[in-house]
Amino acid sequence: LQRMLAMAVEVDRSPTCSSRKIADDIFPFILNIPLRSQREALLNTMESQLLRCRLLELLFQHSCDVPTTSSMSLDKVLYFLSHSAVLPQFQDETATWQRWDEMLQYLSLLLLSYHNVKLAFPLSSEHLRTSVSDRMKLIAQKAKARLQDSDDISQLDIRLKMNDFISRMQKTLGEPFPPQIQEKLFMLQ
Repeated sequence: LQRMLAMAVEVDRSPTCSSRKIADDIFPFILNIPLRSQREALLNTMESQLLRCRLLELLFQHSCDVPTTSSMSLDKVLYFLSHSAVLPQFQDETATWQRWDEMLQYLSLLLLSYHNVKLAFPLSSEHLRTSVSDRMKLIAQKAKARLQDSDDISQLDIRLKMNDFISRMQKTLGEPFPPQIQEKLFMLQ
């Protein structure tokens, strides 16, 4: 399945459009996956970084009270950090801290996927938004990724959003945080 999805993204002249169409079709099914381990297995084994990034973006858009219309960027990840909530569909018998842990896991995965799509080393997976034939030309030219203005975020922005996020978690979980949460917060920051 993962290989077929990756190929479906790549066959189009515009992998970005393909990934959006496929993600829009798959997303309702992800919301109905009952177990965290199954959701994570699907997302962690996804071969197409572009598709995984889009699916995670949809997941966080869905969890925001006020979804944003901006394109995917580091600034948008900070927006999700400030405005997203634990998805109600996933609230089963698991403890509250485990739901926050899952959210942190997906935020980290979103950052990693976005990095691989937009900012990665050219010979690995950069230029994923261009077709395979055009990508070869870009690699031969050693073209660098162009950052968007919304990718230019400061350390202060990160610190403020993380502090807000941590205070939201403290209201829900109290202190001290479980070690898994502390580790994921450190890695995310």
